[in-house]
Amino acid sequence: MSTATTQDTHAALRLITCGSVDDGKSTLIGRLLVDSKAVLQDHLAGVQRQGQTDLALLTDGLSAEREQGITIDVAYRYFSTEARKFIIGDAPGHEQYTRNMVTAASSADAAVVLVDATKLDWRNPALSLLPQTRRHSLLVKLLRVPSVVFAVNKLDAVDDGATAFAHIGSALKAFAQQAGIAVTAVVPVSALKGWNVVDAAEQDGWCGYHGPTLLEILEHLPVTGPETGLPLAFPVQWVEKFSSSSDTSQGRRVFWGRVAAGQVRPGQTVRVAPNGQTAVVAQVLNHVRQAGEVSAGHSAGIVLDRELDVSRGDWLLAVDAAGASLEASREISATVAWLDDETLVPGRVYWALHGHRWVKAKVKRIVHQLDIHTLAEHDAGELPPNAIGHVELALQEPLATRSFAESRSLGALVLVDTASHRTAGAVLVR
Repeated sequence: MSTATTQDTHAALRLITCGSVDDGKSTLIGRLLVDSKAVLQDHLAGVQRQGQTDLALLTDGLSAEREQGITIDVAYRYFSTEARKFIIGDAPGHEQYTRNMVTAASSADAAVVLVDATKLDWRNPALSLLPQTRRHSLLVKLLRVPSVVFAVNKLDAVDDGATAFAHIGSALKAFAQQAGIAVTAVVPVSALKGWNVVDAAEQDGWCGYHGPTLLEILEHLPVTGPETGLPLAFPVQWVEKFSSSSDTSQGRRVFWGRVAAGQVRPGQTVRVAPNGQTAVVAQVLNHVRQAGEVSAGHSAGIVLDRELDVSRGDWLLAVDAAGASLEASREISATVAWLDDETLVPGRVYWALHGHRWVKAKVKRIVHQLDIHTLAEHDAGELPPNAIGHVELALQEPLATRSFAESRSLGALVLVDTASHRTAGAVLVR
């Protein structure tokens, strides 16, 4: 089924930089901010080290990041050009912080995967990519990030930039084709010197490349819109009991949340998940309490024509002409990006978060683990930290889900450790 989403090249673009450790992600973002005139002079003065401007410090805001020279958490920065606005996230490269990268990628419109030319055997036409480059690229694909740009960095630091870019570019394209990743562009850059980031390189045709700069590419990437082409799905976030706006709610409770899919309008029949009761939408309020239709991606308050047992975590789902709606199930087959420090083994029980609903989830079976080097699927009895695999979950209560390929909102869950309350896994329904 098509989600019938729209694309917009003028709306603000949410993007992340990802890749291996010390590939220059923070420096690249710093260069984008500085060369696009998005940094004030007093801020620049505060990121000096030994008389030199350290661009990475513009995003590495934690004291531990500045002390160790690494990125730990995702840092978001905002800047704009004459063409569009950007919300850019600097994701950490270390394996132990993969969960932070997944968090940033889950809502991104584009990903810039950096590759450090100096770390690779660039003279070898059959060179191998770094494991974290492959892992982050696979996660970006699994999380359905629409646009992927490979930026080959530090080509100013190798003897033959043209050869290095040609060999690394070929390796990236071969890997992307094997993994089924649609690549928007492969571009050579020097984040430190600013070549091909915002401004073109000083040398015309540097590294044999004659295309647009990285910023020019980003300015023309589409933003995938909300899932308006699917039937209504509405996760209840807050219940307003007999609000002061009784003139519009008719004294009934108002169910507030953000429309995940479709549109909600008065007269629609909806089913409450998981209890299965049905009602008709009597009133729809937008975020400023004005009555009218509300589409996916926007907040709404829904008033039903009769009182039902609805609370935070429940879903209101569209009912079609035949009286059917999205079915709920206690069994889920899913791809999981395992983010916990402890190995995932069958039999373990976790909290699963779907929308605003928490349910207990037991790991019934681990079907296979994905080999990030060969992209082959191997039988596995457990999943180590930062692995990607296929699992089967048994839920304590049924959930109404779609495959993640159809819907980012309905097809995604988060597993949380019941004891430590740490995020343990990102679950994508198959």
